[in-house]
Amino acid sequence: MRLKPQQTGYVATKIGIDLANAPFITLPKGREAVVAAAKKIIDENLEKERALDEKVKKIIEENYDEIEFQHADERQLFFMIKKKMAPEHGVIMNYDDRYNDLAHLILDELYENYLAEYTVNENQVKNVIFKSFKTFADAYDEIDDIVYTKIKGMEKEVIPGSQDYELLYERLYQEELSKRGML
Repeated sequence: MRLKPQQTGYVATKIGIDLANAPFITLPKGREAVVAAAKKIIDENLEKERALDEKVKKIIEENYDEIEFQHADERQLFFMIKKKMAPEHGVIMNYDDRYNDLAHLILDELYENYLAEYTVNENQVKNVIFKSFKTFADAYDEIDDIVYTKIKGMEKEVIPGSQDYELLYERLYQEELSKRGML
């Protein structure tokens, strides 16, 4: 699952909750400091991907006539170019590998800034962070479907893409995350 910029806070909060609940981890500066550090790292990672996406879009725009002439599938072409350019831009395309890499980066940040202390090896702590990513990713589609169904079933029709729709979606999404202990 590809994270959206508005979701990084949710994932970071999930990481903070999971680390705070782990019996072998203490957070000397509190959960909010952990959440802020995790969010910063996740946001930086998403920014790298966004920059790569912009470069790929530019390549496609520059070659639009040829792409059109060849009747190439732009989405498939976009993905192929992105995959080819990803390593040189520090973007990991496989999400499990990306979550693992982010878990390492977050753990390093927590350790270096005395935000987390633990009585087990680093791998166990990294696994807690990795599982937070996986849990959020696994729950995202299910929550999205639940929220969409709730909005669709409302008496008053809300137009997708409108500001009212976005605000309602966000509120219902947060309610579902709260129900699951992810906020």
